[in-house]
Amino acid sequence: MYKINDNYQKLPGSYLFSTIGKKVGAYSAAHPERRIIRLGIGDVTLPLAPAIIEALHGAVDEMGKAETFRGYAPDLGYDFLRETIAEHDYRARGCDIGADEIFVSDGAKCDSGNIQEIFSLDNRIAVCDPVYPVYVDSNVMAGRAGEYDPASQVWSNVIYMPCTAENDFVPELPKETPDLIYLCFPNNPTGAAVSRSKLQEWVDYAMKVGAVILYDAAYEAYIRSEDVPHSIYECQGAQSCAIELRSFSKNAGFTGLRLGFAVVPKGLKCGEVSLHDMWARRHGTKYNGAPYIVQRAGEAVYSEAGRAQLAEQIAYYRKNADYIFNGLRDAGYRVSGGVDSPYVWLKVPEGMTSWEFFDCLLERANVVGTPGSGFGPSGEGYFRLTAFGSYENTVEAVDRIRALQI
Repeated sequence: MYKINDNYQKLPGSYLFSTIGKKVGAYSAAHPERRIIRLGIGDVTLPLAPAIIEALHGAVDEMGKAETFRGYAPDLGYDFLRETIAEHDYRARGCDIGADEIFVSDGAKCDSGNIQEIFSLDNRIAVCDPVYPVYVDSNVMAGRAGEYDPASQVWSNVIYMPCTAENDFVPELPKETPDLIYLCFPNNPTGAAVSRSKLQEWVDYAMKVGAVILYDAAYEAYIRSEDVPHSIYECQGAQSCAIELRSFSKNAGFTGLRLGFAVVPKGLKCGEVSLHDMWARRHGTKYNGAPYIVQRAGEAVYSEAGRAQLAEQIAYYRKNADYIFNGLRDAGYRVSGGVDSPYVWLKVPEGMTSWEFFDCLLERANVVGTPGSGFGPSGEGYFRLTAFGSYENTVEAVDRIRALQI
């Protein structure tokens, strides 16, 4: 008789954004006349840039000719994309990362969930709290998180690193010693960023205790502050203790194309075992790469035209973030984030839970955001609003929230 993985049964309820989708769907069905503005899920709304569209068309034309047709992509990604990434994202910033240390995938979300597979179940993880749910959920499904306590909303074998107003939403070094440390900067959901000197402290700590940092840099394109690093490899020693995950979703609008990559340096080893070789083996066995057409589109992101066009799109979303931040701050709300990220982190009104605030916005303002409690226990009492909408909708949504006078 076959058996199931009981760890999947441990996950409480449904995925955060599935719950939001069901609530919004039920409300829309009951009130079809209402126009709902969505500032919840972090999906981009601007169309693909012309340089990317041109690259897609060119790659499609190649696939229609026998002499230029391509089948399966190389396990680790095409050399033309890996070399382009290494040059523009790393060597241009003084990071000694080679093309053969880059593993192209179908997105950072997949890599975030899959990377834990190369580590023993005996490893203990540390996560920022609140943070992107996939980090914890994937470790729960693997059997690494322990038991869940519904009252405290914590897992027994997970080290939570609170990110609160008291520490400017930047975690302190954990008191317990972890083996795997998940860091996401600029952070989802708080929008917080970390200075180069502070990130260096994390690298130094990881090297001291023998931990690996799993660094999610999906939002690095939104960094505006000069002292905030775009890559963990800008820190000394990081190549011996850190894996970096990147995405084309938020910087280039690839949420519908799916493209990302992981950087696993060759100097990252557990004793004599190379994590680079282990991830290469995993990648080759469980291929989760992207098609040739999509990888050519990714190459176009770094072209002169692509960079110029995408800079305009980033500026557009930054303008939205500024409007949300300034508009709600001026209305009396406590807000943070939004400077180096496309997310604004809002303190909900006194006496309300984050889900009560969600219901209030949906029913009274017809605006959708994301309850902070869905990102971890320290997210209770907060709310995430995304800048990934049209400017006109962003202005209207903020005006609607201001008019509530909660």
